[in-house]
Amino acid sequence: QVRLVESGGGSVQTGGSLRLSCAASGSPSSRSCMAWFRQVPGQKREALARLNFNTDTTYEVGSVRGRFTISHDNTENTVYLQMSSLRPEDTAMYTCAANPFCPVRFEESKFDYWGQGIQVTVSS
Repeated sequence: QVRLVESGGGSVQTGGSLRLSCAASGSPSSRSCMAWFRQVPGQKREALARLNFNTDTTYEVGSVRGRFTISHDNTENTVYLQMSSLRPEDTAMYTCAANPFCPVRFEESKFDYWGQGIQVTVSS
């Protein structure tokens, strides 16, 4: 079983930065792919960034590329999402997810394990 716990959310003004952390435990092979998603109430969960531990590669979707960066610590037990130049439209619940492998289609339904989520609010 994989457990994911997010931290680092909160409130920030437009243009500010936040770093989210996702502490992972459980079988490393079950979480070889880790990702960040976000969701605004009433909207579909949006994929943001993913990290493949098997290939040591990362990917950020176009809408956040250049502002958001996914990374991990040396133990591979914590994954980060560094967010900069934040905008009010970045306000959402941010959730960490994991899967034994990185799916071809980067979408919510392809990930097995999920954290509880953490709120990020960007004020203008």
